[in-house]
Amino acid sequence: MTVSSDLIADDIEAYLERHANKSMLRFITCGSVDDGKSTLIGRLLYESKLVFDDQLTALEADSRKSGTQGEGLDFALLVDGLAAEREQGITIDVAYRYFTTERRKFVVADTPGHEQYTRNMVTGASTADLAVILVDSRKGILTQTRRHSYLVSLLGIKHVVLAVNKLDLVDYSQEVFDAITADYAGFAHEIGLDGFVAIPMSAYMGDNLTERSANTPWYSGPSLIEHLESVDIDDAAAAAPFRMPVQWVNRPDLDFRGFSGQIVSGTVSPGDPIRVLPSGKTSTVERIVTMGGDLDVAGAGRSVTITLADEIDISRGDVLSIGDNPPAVADQFEACIVWMGEAPMLPERPFLCQIGTVTVTARITKPKHKINVNTLEKTATTTLALNEIGVCNLSFDRPVPFDPYVGNRDTGSFILIDRLTNGTVGAGMITHSLRRSDNIHWQSVDVDEAAHTRLKGHQPAVLWFTGLSGSGKSTIANDVERQLHALGAHTYLLDGDNVRHGLNRDLGFTEADRVENIRRVTEVTRLMADAGLIVLASFISPFEAERHAARELIGDEQFVEIFVDTALAVAEERDPKGLYKKARRGELVNFTGIDSPYEPPQNPDIHIDTSVTTTEDAAIAIVDHLRARGTIS
Repeated sequence: MTVSSDLIADDIEAYLERHANKSMLRFITCGSVDDGKSTLIGRLLYESKLVFDDQLTALEADSRKSGTQGEGLDFALLVDGLAAEREQGITIDVAYRYFTTERRKFVVADTPGHEQYTRNMVTGASTADLAVILVDSRKGILTQTRRHSYLVSLLGIKHVVLAVNKLDLVDYSQEVFDAITADYAGFAHEIGLDGFVAIPMSAYMGDNLTERSANTPWYSGPSLIEHLESVDIDDAAAAAPFRMPVQWVNRPDLDFRGFSGQIVSGTVSPGDPIRVLPSGKTSTVERIVTMGGDLDVAGAGRSVTITLADEIDISRGDVLSIGDNPPAVADQFEACIVWMGEAPMLPERPFLCQIGTVTVTARITKPKHKINVNTLEKTATTTLALNEIGVCNLSFDRPVPFDPYVGNRDTGSFILIDRLTNGTVGAGMITHSLRRSDNIHWQSVDVDEAAHTRLKGHQPAVLWFTGLSGSGKSTIANDVERQLHALGAHTYLLDGDNVRHGLNRDLGFTEADRVENIRRVTEVTRLMADAGLIVLASFISPFEAERHAARELIGDEQFVEIFVDTALAVAEERDPKGLYKKARRGELVNFTGIDSPYEPPQNPDIHIDTSVTTTEDAAIAIVDHLRARGTIS
């Protein structure tokens, strides 16, 4: 019997205590398609005696039905759970598996090899301590091997194993192993992965997996599991300064107010001085509360509730930090971004950004360059496509506490979320804040929006007219302004063509330029509304995301979206400027409705169907709507 089984039989409590105190290693397997990642993990589970009899029976049946190993067991099927994965023999999603040995507990993430699923690989690597990068010994170092290695370096994973797999298919050749290792070493040096460990193996046959194989007598290093058990994982989170993003303000009754969250780095004890960011307020830790009772000290990875000696306004998203070494606070950054969206990244398009426990609105203001993972060449770019990696400037709508990613992975990383679909479209790592973020401050003034409103005698508003070219937006907006002017209202009409003669004369009609066009106009309309005006903005504004951002910036109480709905055939028949004819002849590219999309509003405040409504009736309806809202009397 083993030591563990002896303990189970003789002293179960001692066994459980020993098991609970084992260290935990999180690692990923990555590499190109068919390099054997799933087979490796399946074999590890099998060798660790973590495959139950019913699972083994199912594996035998699945291997006969869907396996790729003839009459043998296809260990990859223990991991590839999706039907599409089994049918295609590939990994699509990230599969997490747990196993344990005498010395250590493990959580392993099997990540996809296909380039189109690189975003899932980033997800799996984000919490890993070590990466096992597999290479098919018949193929050598491939593009995806380099891509995954670069991402591993980018994500700050310091421990790397180069697993030269399927060595049985090249007669366990030392020459093949040495050539692949040398080839990889050159690339690894360029990206800072000099300390990798190379292991020759056959995941399917079990060579050098749990013990050294007789088939590779020329190899004197550890087996994979021996290396995983012995690798020294520096606990950088424990050594870093104390950080705890507040997830929840805990108020069970009138006599208790605590701040709950997970400590992401450092340690904290009662009596420690605390600084709260971004406010900068200070206090002292009074108690560290858990379900099991108060603690004298709590460290990284522990979820706790902290009470403070002073009453401070703290909410979700704030960060509790050590008093004399707090994180920085900024709203503009340089960051490295891995783009995960199917649609390309468009500068200045607003996204939701989750950093720590706070969600803010973010814009990628300027892509600096993208990185070719094969050559590491940096090339200028204006956008990022799916799976591309770039260095960009990023702007948040408010200051947030952060650490550079190299110092703290938890407070230096973020994800970008599409505001309409809630899908994750990007993952980023903050390099540093931009200097201008520290030098620009909001200047308060005495004559504010309320003062402007009292002087004007009516409420400010933004009437946002959207629709196809030729739909009649400008004609209706002009009639509305004429009626409002007759009523004594203070107005200004911003028209799409007029703005492009001055403010936006440098912009074309690509999707990126259209996004920037509407962003600038939105900022101008906000300033005009702040001055107390009723602003009429007549722009095609084809994308729902930008119109949604305009509403959010200006506010629901002032923003009125007016959809001037005209069928494309009707607008094209009108064609007052001859633009549709040019577009049909191919003389005008990126024209909305022809070769550039228009996304109709789903829930506009006012819907004008020009097939049944005249310009005069539309203008009257809009003015009546403003009266009903209380904008004018």
